[in-house]
Formats: sequence, C-alpha cells, structure tokens
Amino acid sequence: MPDADVLSSRPPAAPPTPLASARPTAAPGARRSRATALLGTVARRASVPLAVLALWQLAAALDLINTTLLPPPSEVASAFWELLTSGRLTEALGISLTRIAIGLVIGVPIGLALGVAAGLFKLGEELIDATMQALRTVPFVALIPLFILWLGIGDVSKVALIAFGVTFPVYMNTYAGIRGVDAKLVEAAEVFGLGRAQLVRQVVVPGALPSILVGLRYALGLSVIALVVSETVNANSGIGALVSDARQFLQTDVVLVGIVVYSVLGLIGDGLIRILERRLLSWRGSFRGA
Repeated sequence: MPDADVLSSRPPAAPPTPLASARPTAAPGARRSRATALLGTVARRASVPLAVLALWQLAAALDLINTTLLPPPSEVASAFWELLTSGRLTEALGISLTRIAIGLVIGVPIGLALGVAAGLFKLGEELIDATMQALRTVPFVALIPLFILWLGIGDVSKVALIAFGVTFPVYMNTYAGIRGVDAKLVEAAEVFGLGRAQLVRQVVVPGALPSILVGLRYALGLSVIALVVSETVNANSGIGALVSDARQFLQTDVVLVGIVVYSVLGLIGDGLIRILERRLLSWRGSFRGA
C-alpha cells in the first residue's frame, strides 16, 4: 500500500486540455449519428414488407388475384378500422392477451425452476431432465383434446396449453446456459473464495443469462402459437373466436386482420425481449452502444 506522504507529494493534476473539454460537445453529433443509423435500420427492415404490400395491392387492382379469397391491403385495413372503432377488436385482444399473460406467468417460472435445479445439481438432472426431454417431443397441439376433457372448454384449458408450451424452451435454454458456463470462470471464482451462493449469483447467472433470454424469446413465440391453436379449436371469445366467426361468413378480410394481429403480438414480444437483452447484457460487446 503506498505511503500517505508519497501520495501528498504528487503534483496536482493538470488542468483539462482543450481536447478533453471539447469532448462533451461531440455528444450531440454522436447522438445524431446513432439516430440516423437507427432510422436507416428501421427503413431497411420495413422495406420488404412495404414492397410486398404494394405488390399485393397492385395485383388486386389489376385483377391478377381473386379478391374474394385474398382481399387487398386496403380492404384489410378498412376491416381493421371497423373492428377497432366498434370495440370488437379491443375486447377480443384484451381476452387473448390475458390468456397469454397468465400462461407465461405460470409456465416461465416453472421452466426456470426446473432448469436451475437440473443445471446446478446432479440429482436434479437425474430426476428432471429425462422426463422433460421426453415431454418436449410431444406436440402440445395433440394435447388439446386431453386438456378439454380434463379442464373443460373454458379459459383454463387454453391457459394450461400456453403454460405447457412455454415451459420447455425456458427449461432447455436455462439448463443449457447453466451447464455452458465456462469452468475456468467457476474455478477462478472458487480460488477467490466465493461461496456457493455468491458463485451462482455473480458467475453462473450472468454466464447463463444470454441463453435464458433466448429461451424467453422462444417462449413468447410459442405462447402466440399456442394461443392461435387453442382459440381456433374451441373458443367463444378472443382473436381466435373472431377469426373463426369470420371464416364461417367468408369474411376473408377479418381473417387476415386476425392473422396480422397474431403476428404483431409475436413481433412486439420479441422486441420487448430485445430491449431487455440490451439492458441486462450491456456488458457484452455486441450490445455496447446499442
């Protein structure tokens, strides 16, 4: 440890140079460049969907497609606005989002708990992993008749199907993330005297977090798929019921509105996880400056 007299004898720090004092003025330019880059990214991402919509509208205008079976985007937008202003879309969307939220609240913690238990403990792996590997190969769509028999045709069976579907990607990625933590990091932490709880909190969890977030992204996507299947097969409310009623009356534009809503739900969920990744994984080089 350096002596106090040595520290007190050091010359005072030099005043900031003009270059150092000028650094804050570069921040607005850096922010503008990041904003420009972000706009460019958004424009490139939107270019293909917009081009597809334009070609679709043009094909309908030129009578190249059967507009009864595939109405143009303008008619789909008109149907969307009519459903929105009448309140039918918001009511159905609220019901569907509630089902997804409850299913995620049930399924994600179960997948995390099982993944942590199997990843951290040898006994947990022996008790849990084989069963989970066997169950994850069962298509959750095939369980719909069984869930209806057990739980009825109400919301409980739909929520159970969503929870069942999202459990496995969370479990698999949590388990793989924990087992994939670099053994050298664990050994170094033990050398520095970290206890088991500190080791898990400071080494294992940060190392497994990228894989866990990937599992959460898959889970959100599967939750929408499970919702679509459960509401299409047996539902009297929600987006699926709206689509089923429209199919019976050959309202193809309303069916397309439901498909668009489902896809937007998946896109929003993926975007939320990306934001969460940027905040939780800011220490990774790939997320710096994002």
